[in-house]
Amino acid sequence: MPELPEVEVVRRGLETHVVGRRLVDVEVTGARTARRQPGGPEEIVALLTGRVVSGARRRGKYLWLTLDGDETPGSDCLLVHLGMSGQMLVTDSRAPAVRHLHARAALDDGNELRFVDQRTFGGWTVVPLADALDGSGTLLPAPAAHIAADPFDPAFDARSAARRIRGRDTEIKRLLLDQTLVSGIGNIYADEALWRAGVHGRRRSGATTLTAVIEVLDHARDVMTDALEEGGTSFDALYVDVNGASGYFDRALDVYGRAGLPCARCGTPVVREDFMNRGSHFCPGCQPPPRRRKAPSRRTRSVR
Repeated sequence: MPELPEVEVVRRGLETHVVGRRLVDVEVTGARTARRQPGGPEEIVALLTGRVVSGARRRGKYLWLTLDGDETPGSDCLLVHLGMSGQMLVTDSRAPAVRHLHARAALDDGNELRFVDQRTFGGWTVVPLADALDGSGTLLPAPAAHIAADPFDPAFDARSAARRIRGRDTEIKRLLLDQTLVSGIGNIYADEALWRAGVHGRRRSGATTLTAVIEVLDHARDVMTDALEEGGTSFDALYVDVNGASGYFDRALDVYGRAGLPCARCGTPVVREDFMNRGSHFCPGCQPPPRRRKAPSRRTRSVR
């Protein structure tokens, strides 16, 4: 799934090409695209037609468009679920339709915003804005109100986030992927950040120093910044910006997807292991796995 840099690349494109434009004609043809909307495709069309896109916002992996300059609790926004393969593309409205096109909105400048989704896990939903549950005062789409600030958010406090992570005392990578603790970090950038910090993903967070956890979070921000400069990470044609261009950061990854290849830092072959129904990549030389906890001994009583 796209992670923070890929979503941010799309957001920037929407900010450039869609913000300030009126949605003069809206069409939603994919039933799954509107499955989260109580009134289905017809309700999305009715709620969006004639509205002006006034902002392109993101928190973590969540992306939404604000409407008519109204960013107050209860006002409408278009929440975009990219899912596994969703693309928000801007093209000339006269361009022929493409495969897997499930929603479109004609803009008042002659262009068209298109939602293309090959695997149909994504979709559009018009939802109200609500206060974030973290007390930051940030307005988020109501279904995403529980999502924590990401490392690029002005409200993000790395020390506070690190304390919450250490307080859970489980595998640190599992907590990096928990979007209620820190958002935007997915499998790829978690592996890269942990490698940069020299921390194994299975290390217990409670056994990791506060300084080390903060270092991991700082590296997560840094590696995602590097990815943004390359337009995100693309392993196939599904992860593209609003103009259909793929990112190139996959060429600069240090451990993710490099199982069996030498570590760029110490030369030890990179290892891939199963973790939370996905692959986890690390260097056993730079990131020594934690020692397994000894099972408590059981004293047996003799039976007479």
